[in-house]
Amino acid sequence: MSLRRASLLIFIILIADQASKYYVKTHFALGDDIEVFNWFKILFVENSGMAWGTKLSDFTNLISERTAKVILTLFRIVAIFGIGYWLVRTIKTKGPKLLIISIALIFAGAMGNIIDSVFYGVIFNDSIGQIARLFPPEGGYDTFLHGNVVDMLYFPIWKGFLPEWVPFVGGDYFTFFEPVFNIADMAISTGFIMLIVFNRKVFPKKNN
Repeated sequence: MSLRRASLLIFIILIADQASKYYVKTHFALGDDIEVFNWFKILFVENSGMAWGTKLSDFTNLISERTAKVILTLFRIVAIFGIGYWLVRTIKTKGPKLLIISIALIFAGAMGNIIDSVFYGVIFNDSIGQIARLFPPEGGYDTFLHGNVVDMLYFPIWKGFLPEWVPFVGGDYFTFFEPVFNIADMAISTGFIMLIVFNRKVFPKKNN
């Protein structure tokens, strides 16, 4: 797979991701939702931390939440350079096509969420009780590197109380699938799943 085709794949994912986030950000107030099917909703939430809403400050009291946010964003930026290098090197060494696609998906997804974290706090006003505007006269809802990631894809396929015999969570009200995510998250997850499922093809053993 050529660098041009990998770049095209990344570009398509980034456009789809950012277009969907822009639409939701400028048409929904935070918490608004539209039911597409009874098992799929467009639900506008914002994630200020890592995957599944986890925050770096949850693991330590030594740093503030805002400092943790900057550290996380900077880590993502450093990581994207590493992933980009891995992608280019794999293409130049004519690595397996599946490996190139997997890395490109992870790169595109990571880049999509980095854009939110770096710029959205500056270019949008907040969405609490209102629909946000792009480049508002009063300025953004936060500073550079402090933006929140926009999520909107919600698949509550099943809701109900779990049987009492289920370990640890028996009798609790449960929703499958609870997390809300975005196209960038889908790209990252798909890339990692491909690496795991097709491990032998993407990392073939060299014959001695």
